[in-house]
Amino acid sequence: MEDGTLKSLGYCGDTDGDYDILQWDTREDCEVRQILDRVADKWSLLVIALLDRRSLRFTELRRMIDGVSQRMLTRTLRHLERDGLVSRTVHPTVPPRVDYELTSLGVTLHSTIRALVTWTEAHQNEIAAARTAYDARVRAEEQAAEAAAAERAEIARNALSGIH
Repeated sequence: MEDGTLKSLGYCGDTDGDYDILQWDTREDCEVRQILDRVADKWSLLVIALLDRRSLRFTELRRMIDGVSQRMLTRTLRHLERDGLVSRTVHPTVPPRVDYELTSLGVTLHSTIRALVTWTEAHQNEIAAARTAYDARVRAEEQAAEAAAAERAEIARNALSGIH
């Protein structure tokens, strides 16, 4: 294998020995990135959180998740099923009843999500304060830039009026 080539599309490390495996890989073809993109999107997180309590029907999930479209919920459930996190059971009734529930792998992911939610709840006030400070700083910088631009425009107008 040549220097700088990858072992496979899903392999995220470089072939040289200097690669820090703990560093996040930003390449689109990285399998770890693809999995994180899938399980960390807002709809997947909500579906996994709701299915932790019990199995739910599609209509129940849609009713419980504010703002999700039927198409997006269908796609999310299919992706989670493909990744082995959700199982789908079709009951032979008229009309057909379909239930979704977390697999054992999905349950392990839910505990990780619960830790993230706990962290968020514990630090929400700090994050709100940081956002407020950032917004105030950006607003002050924008006002200073606008004042400087107005001052430069005034100087240019005065200089041009003196020419004529």
